[in-house]
Amino acid sequence: MSSRSTWSALLTEQRLEASSHVDELGTREVLELINTEDRKVAAAVQAVLPEIAGAVDLVTAAFRQGGRLFYTGAGTSGRLGVLDASECPPTFGVDPGMVQGIIAGGEPALVRSQEGAEDLEQNGAEIIEQRGVNGRDVVMGIAASGVTPFVLGAISKARELGAGTVFFTCNPASAEKVDACVKITPTVGPEVVTGSTRMKAGTATKMVLNMITTAAMIKLGKVYGNLMVDLKPSCAKLQDRAERILTETTGLNPHDCGKALEEAENDLKTAIVMTKRAVSLETARDLLLRNNGVVRDALSAQTQT
Repeated sequence: MSSRSTWSALLTEQRLEASSHVDELGTREVLELINTEDRKVAAAVQAVLPEIAGAVDLVTAAFRQGGRLFYTGAGTSGRLGVLDASECPPTFGVDPGMVQGIIAGGEPALVRSQEGAEDLEQNGAEIIEQRGVNGRDVVMGIAASGVTPFVLGAISKARELGAGTVFFTCNPASAEKVDACVKITPTVGPEVVTGSTRMKAGTATKMVLNMITTAAMIKLGKVYGNLMVDLKPSCAKLQDRAERILTETTGLNPHDCGKALEEAENDLKTAIVMTKRAVSLETARDLLLRNNGVVRDALSAQTQT
């Protein structure tokens, strides 16, 4: 099958009948059409929740053994991977190397399309080797079309190196040809603008990536209740958020939160445990260490004598 016929057969390349005359519509009608199609995305993602759960468990297990998550993609898919990876450190207080985004064409491709960067499987394989991917890691290939050579090369090399693999595409038929531990294939259908996968496919991608890292971080104890207790108060906004979380979780007077954080050496989890259990800095740290950093477990655990 020729490259042209391969692309023409893809679900994401088909024309959407409902938008066949979109260029004749008024502004409000265009927006209503886009919104109608966007509402289909959540349902498509819901249909693949079992597969997303499989990816979460795979990623969580990797994190627990010191492994990393690598997103690989081109164009919109690559940018969304880089976006999700870049948001993990400020949200969950993790090392920037824990979740990494790889985009075909490198950093310049984040702001300007790098034509042809995605066309060689070898390029994807090489960057996986350069990042030192190993058996403790997980590599997630993101390709709305499901046929992006850069992504397929990365997945193949990751599997060869013993890493866990996840493949995301909005073309289920393409996934059948890919060997991966987990395959996530939300069927969002053709786009309002034919082939513009930055639309529904991009929205589905954003939703799924958020789900994977958020759920994994919750399972790792980065969240207490529904509060991001592992954030680093590195700016005024995050300092304010940390103080509000401390008030919410401990009942501490807002005016005393700054002092409590200072006594905990600006570590929110430690401040929560110190305050709720009325223990010293050293004891709070020990409780968290012995309970894998999970606040809820540290609060209920016995202190060592």
